[in-house]
Amino acid sequence: MLDSRVATDGLSIRRRRECLKCAFRFSTYEELEILDVAIIKRDGRREAYSRDKMVAGLKKASEKRIGDDKFKKLVHVIERDIQALKTNEVSSQELGKIVMKNLKKTDQVAYIRYASVYESFKNVQDFKRELNKLLGGKKK
Repeated sequence: MLDSRVATDGLSIRRRRECLKCAFRFSTYEELEILDVAIIKRDGRREAYSRDKMVAGLKKASEKRIGDDKFKKLVHVIERDIQALKTNEVSSQELGKIVMKNLKKTDQVAYIRYASVYESFKNVQDFKRELNKLLGGKKK
């Protein structure tokens, strides 16, 4: 290995390498991968953490709202928060709260979209109640 540093995205490690046989130089990128974390569903079932599943939900909520770089950072921060729990089991409610906390900081419209599904909003009043919380209780 010739060089190792944080990549320009700030989310991965860039390693500059050289083939020992042919001396060809190339770069590799390493990023955090959550392994062996079980998600405990509301009905008690356990399911392995799936980045793809979380990303799919975030993409639906953030469609046409969050750019690629910002989206990658959001996923990274969410996964960092999951790792910070230092446990191999996380409830789906706790995971949802972590996602919503970070989504709220990133884009409030995407947050409301996600919350409407996660919290199972039934009507406009549910949206209004959440919007009022978002606005700090102010009515406009």
